[in-house]
Amino acid sequence: MKPEKYDPLNRSIGHVLDIIGEGWSILIIREAYFGTRRFEEFQRQLGIARNILTARLKKLCQNEILDRLPIKQGAKRHEYILTTKGKDLMPLLIALTQWGDQWIFGENAEPVIFMDREDHQPIAKINVYSAKGIPLRPRDIVVVAGPGASVEAKKRIDELNRMIESND
Repeated sequence: MKPEKYDPLNRSIGHVLDIIGEGWSILIIREAYFGTRRFEEFQRQLGIARNILTARLKKLCQNEILDRLPIKQGAKRHEYILTTKGKDLMPLLIALTQWGDQWIFGENAEPVIFMDREDHQPIAKINVYSAKGIPLRPRDIVVVAGPGASVEAKKRIDELNRMIESND
């Protein structure tokens, strides 16, 4: 069963994982960020089988992460362009890269470094900040039910908050 079916928090993360959580999908999105647009280019850069690439591109287009556009008017060939929704995944891609660099490759062994194009400096580490701009640690954050929370999600959130309060 898909992760979204098990996510009691109204599929917030489970649904996202169903769309982009399969390994090839996130790599396709990364390649699109790097400027890859055509089917053959994705296949060459990733070494992915045609049938798998076709299925992943179709799913990413159906979920409006990529747009499939003709190379030129009337052409049979297409290219894949990140949508605004797809571009909004940039912080996730950078956070995953930075996490991998820290915990898998280690300091001074990073395979890729994201740089600010203007000042040619490495970008800052992705962090979570308060509305006032203060960096937050996991223990500084509390989860509350949002307006779209199901009864099941509200129940789970209440349970989580009671556990946190009893541990304080």
